[in-house]
Amino acid sequence: MVLATIRMIIPRKKRDEALRILRAIAAQSKVHTGCLGCHIYEDLQEDNVFMFEETWRNEESLAQHLRSEKYRDVLLVMEMALKHPEVRFNTVSTSVGIETIEKARNSTP
Repeated sequence: MVLATIRMIIPRKKRDEALRILRAIAAQSKVHTGCLGCHIYEDLQEDNVFMFEETWRNEESLAQHLRSEKYRDVLLVMEMALKHPEVRFNTVSTSVGIETIEKARNSTP
């Protein structure tokens, strides 16, 4: 699994345009084979900061998406940013849920 994140500071005057584009991309990505999820987050502590997050089944699915025409729109939004966006691709080999919290809370130190 690959978690792709882009954190960017969008100028206030470009906010609506950027969100419109990102929402369209998120809707399209969710139906793409290999996409496990796509979300847009807004930072509540820092103005005009957005994170675009996609989760892909594998590196091949991600690479196909990165080469697609619709990914050009992501690049367009990145160009709107006030500073260079922070771009990360993290490969995840395992993923666990609430059982990790339960295990830690129920174990003795």
